[in-house]
Amino acid sequence: MTRKSHHKKSRKLWLKIPLILIGLLVLGGGAYAFSIYNNAAKTVNEKMHEPVKSIDRETTKKKMEATEHLNILLLGIDSQEGTSGRSDALMVLSLDPTDDSMKLISIPRDTRTTIAGKGIEDKINHAHAFGGTEMSIETIENFLDIELDYYVRMNMDGLSELVNELGTITVDNEIAWNDGTYDFNAGPVELDGDKTMAFVRMRKQDPNGDFGRTSRQRQVIEGIINKGASVGSVTKINSTIDVLGNNMATNLDFDDMKKLLSGYKNTRNNVESYQLQGNGTTIDGVYYLIVSGEEIEKVRGMIEGEV
Repeated sequence: MTRKSHHKKSRKLWLKIPLILIGLLVLGGGAYAFSIYNNAAKTVNEKMHEPVKSIDRETTKKKMEATEHLNILLLGIDSQEGTSGRSDALMVLSLDPTDDSMKLISIPRDTRTTIAGKGIEDKINHAHAFGGTEMSIETIENFLDIELDYYVRMNMDGLSELVNELGTITVDNEIAWNDGTYDFNAGPVELDGDKTMAFVRMRKQDPNGDFGRTSRQRQVIEGIINKGASVGSVTKINSTIDVLGNNMATNLDFDDMKKLLSGYKNTRNNVESYQLQGNGTTIDGVYYLIVSGEEIEKVRGMIEGEV
């Protein structure tokens, strides 16, 4: 068998699992590939798959079958507060296969809005503490006037384990700083798991405060996407699957993930990032970010592909 024909045969056996929508590439062959496939399917369907009432499963299935525009909510949960804690990171990942584009929209956690099901004005990240993923989904849908199709919830400490499994990731750091343990020079910075957590959690030394922190969280997600899409070592696959299985939940099942890959894999060719803008204010001694109706309409248009 020639190298070319062997390569072609091997590629027919690949499986690419978009865990946390990061496009992890799985390459293998024979019984080992089958073992990886079964482990991935079992982990996703039995450990990670958590349907929600707030998203109609049949509707999203039909949209994916037709390769239509999809909106996916990414939730990073404060590990110290458990799965019912506040959402430390909130992002909407918008995938448009018609022009192979991806938009990653960050929502600052201090954004003031009406909490769905509670009828009170509060910080948007408190929705998860009040009512878990269901309330977060409903609150963000109401806030931005959009329809969410899927969600991915990640324990923030799981990012450290995930990056270590990938090896390292590289981000383009905008400001130089030191946290007493690590030096972060301006420009490209290579991060392992522990350094990744220091990078995403720093806020006090950033002149942009929580805005800068949210931007770094977005950079890490993009770094994981880029590194995950190029991973080809089969020795890392099962351990990576286990890491994600212990730290992630989603209403995507294994079949959804495979379809997401086949129909939406080229959306990462054109990535646009944006952070919701607003003005900070203090109400009854509590800091909030107030977002105007015009800004909400602008972001809704970005997510829905209207601008």
